[in-house]
Amino acid sequence: MSKLQVRAFLYQLGCFAILFIAFRFLIAAYTGLTGIWIPFTAFVIGTIVGPKFQAVRTKDGEKLFMKWLFIKGIKEIS
Repeated sequence: MSKLQVRAFLYQLGCFAILFIAFRFLIAAYTGLTGIWIPFTAFVIGTIVGPKFQAVRTKDGEKLFMKWLFIKGIKEIS
């Protein structure tokens, strides 16, 4: 794995973790869900809403890109 692939993985993991924890507390506080359904629902929402990072090898070298539900198109990170 290259340096940018590791960075993309860490960005993806960090964003998912932040969203998962936030949605887990919001779901527990504002819905009637109990038990395993709270983290399961937070997992699904975090997966859908979280940004996707990917390292791509281009003719100019390897670059890091991000695609997110709330941003139109694909953004170049580095």
